[in-house]
Amino acid sequence: MSLHQLAQPQVAPVPDVKQRKARGRRLRGLKPYLYLLPVLLSVGYWIYRPLVQTFRLSFYQWNLLPTSPQTYVGWQNFQNLVTLPEVGKALANTLIYTLGVIPFSLILPIIIAIATDNIGKRSRNIYRALIFLPMIMAPVAVSSVWRWIMHPTNGILNQLLMSVFGLEEPIRYFTDERWAIWSVTFITGWKLIGFSTLIFSAAITGINKEYYEAARIDRASWWQIIRHVTLPLLSPTILFMAMLSTLFASEWSFSYINVLTQGGPLSSTTNVYYLLWTYGFQSFNVGVSSAAAVMVFVGFGIIALGFMKLTKKLSFFDN
Repeated sequence: MSLHQLAQPQVAPVPDVKQRKARGRRLRGLKPYLYLLPVLLSVGYWIYRPLVQTFRLSFYQWNLLPTSPQTYVGWQNFQNLVTLPEVGKALANTLIYTLGVIPFSLILPIIIAIATDNIGKRSRNIYRALIFLPMIMAPVAVSSVWRWIMHPTNGILNQLLMSVFGLEEPIRYFTDERWAIWSVTFITGWKLIGFSTLIFSAAITGINKEYYEAARIDRASWWQIIRHVTLPLLSPTILFMAMLSTLFASEWSFSYINVLTQGGPLSSTTNVYYLLWTYGFQSFNVGVSSAAAVMVFVGFGIIALGFMKLTKKLSFFDN
């Protein structure tokens, strides 16, 4: 090195400030995704991974044994499924469950929520806790209690009907095909009343009270306020609960079917969820069970999409 080069001061390289700022912005932009990463991985592993496996298994024949080979059969599982006679019965029962639950998940909860909106705060909290209690009870325990209440000979319901209304023969609620599906529907709806009432009560609490004051100034009656103020502002919640009831009524009734009737008598209480469970874990026909699950997923997905479009058209929002 020459003397001239030694005399020159050594200047350290200055880092590029713009590059550091850009790198910092990128890191800050990644932070929210890093926080969401554990949740996204959990959802992907526990929800979407089984969903993909179900779609794959619907094209195979397998008996659920790890040592048994999975045989590719293509669309044969779907073809076999649509030709089975019990599938039509299960679909008809699914429709009955869906329509039968509507009064318990929509009509009665709206009436209860509106009727109890003006009670005191402390009393309101107590009543909400009591009415929500059935929702947090285990379905098996609920089924056992209702089996005792609706027992044909020793149940208090038949004893009451005989003593008060003069019923001559006891009603066999879970073994008579005329009564079984309506009994399961009633139990399912009874358990949903508290949940739906809580949702509607919360929605009514969120309505701006100035609308009610303006209606009273205009001398609107109680029914006119309910019809022209409360119900329109509840329309998003009503449509949301209608969608939940349509999509999950049969799923919510599965536990009661499994405990009380096992799909009988004469398949009068079988629905699509119990049917696909029967194929998968009683007949061990995993391919047909997966095909049924795929058809249920696609069918209810189309219904959910229809409800979402209907909500955009019919809902009235407070802007």
